[in-house]
Amino acid sequence: MISVLFVITGLAYGGAETQVVHLATQLKMRGWEIRVVTLIPPKAYGEELETAGIPVVSLNIRNKFPDPRPIFRLACLIRTWQPHIVHSHMVHANLFARITRIFTPMPVLICTAHNINEKGRKGSGRLREWTYRLTDPLCDLTTQVSQVGLERYIRVGAVPREKIRYIPNGVDTERFRPDSAVRARLREELGLRDAFVWLAVGRFEKPKDYPTMLQAFAQVLEGQREAVLLVAGDGPLRPAMEELAHELGIAERVRFLGIRRDVPELMNTADAYLMSSSWEGMPMVLLEASATGLPIVATHVGGNPEIVLDGKTGFLVPSKNPKALAQAMLRLMSIPERERQKMGEAARRHIEANFSLDRVVEQWEILYRELLSKKGVWID
Repeated sequence: MISVLFVITGLAYGGAETQVVHLATQLKMRGWEIRVVTLIPPKAYGEELETAGIPVVSLNIRNKFPDPRPIFRLACLIRTWQPHIVHSHMVHANLFARITRIFTPMPVLICTAHNINEKGRKGSGRLREWTYRLTDPLCDLTTQVSQVGLERYIRVGAVPREKIRYIPNGVDTERFRPDSAVRARLREELGLRDAFVWLAVGRFEKPKDYPTMLQAFAQVLEGQREAVLLVAGDGPLRPAMEELAHELGIAERVRFLGIRRDVPELMNTADAYLMSSSWEGMPMVLLEASATGLPIVATHVGGNPEIVLDGKTGFLVPSKNPKALAQAMLRLMSIPERERQKMGEAARRHIEANFSLDRVVEQWEILYRELLSKKGVWID
């Protein structure tokens, strides 16, 4: 039995974290031995992983000051568990795992970058790119969730071309699928009636650029009073966005739903999906919306063009441009309902062919065995 230890910065209801949980549980179901370590205390998914028989251990890092003790604790866990593969996710965990390898053997270490530019809330990210380059010899392979992210990492010198691989995020196409019965029920419960419903799901943080979304929606409402925007998620910027909605005079048409556990149902409720991000990797929510058969209006950033086929399954616009976003929204709303449905059907076919969870998990299984084979580790 092959054992894999996932190391991730934290567990929350974000795209990268959701992908790791899906990968871990799917591998567990296929007979792999899986454990998860988080750098900071988990905020979500702990119960789901434990129920699936996957132990979760947190290093409980709570401050920003350098402290070597969590590194030695992770090294001790690895020496005790002796996983065949250590697979880290997100920039902090990637760098943390690489440094830990100095202190304990790891047959294989894979580091996955989940964004085109893993910069923090402050700064350009150049220091992190330099640190990636410096620590690259400690990693067997870096993977990127988008093709554009892969090319950028090579271009800036963060990773040599021969040591990086593209493996996209995957979505459960059985969980996220069109369901007319759910749509009718939830629209009635939410009192949406015949309104055109836009949906956005994501954390209220700077990269998601909710100000642009709300400004664009305000422009849409100037001529489309029956439109409604549902926003699911939470985060530090939520109060400011609620205030902005009031300032723009659209508060009655924007519903801030908080964290929801019924996202598949919400997606069936909507007529279209909306994303205003200023940068992205391979957004899980776009994969989920497409799998649910929703046409999409999104910004042309990160891996978005790999998911949204401009003019076929939705429309892409420049980031930080409320006017362009509003024009694309109005354009989609003006399309006859049957034509929008065809766009959604094309979106689902695109996901099934390229981003289904089963297909992506198989890619990981092949890669794990390939790297173990190169190291001379043979497992039945």
